[in-house]
Amino acid sequence: MSKILFFNPTCSPILDKGRTAKELSTEYDINDGIIRRWRREYVAKSGDFSKKRAISSEELELKALKKELREVRLERDILKRQ
Repeated sequence: MSKILFFNPTCSPILDKGRTAKELSTEYDINDGIIRRWRREYVAKSGDFSKKRAISSEELELKALKKELREVRLERDILKRQ
């Protein structure tokens, strides 16, 4: 039976302690490749594993324009039927 593993952000301090992936894999019974991947991601994201990301002003504007277009098309379709 295979394990499905997800990185738990509360475990991030173990990635900072200078221990090798092999040591951690033995201690926690996790494949050392997974620990290496988590460590790479942890370093790349500066320790921030939150799924939320900042939305740029352009993305906010695009979202608002798409909503407005959807509403205008709906109104147009309603007027066509009358």
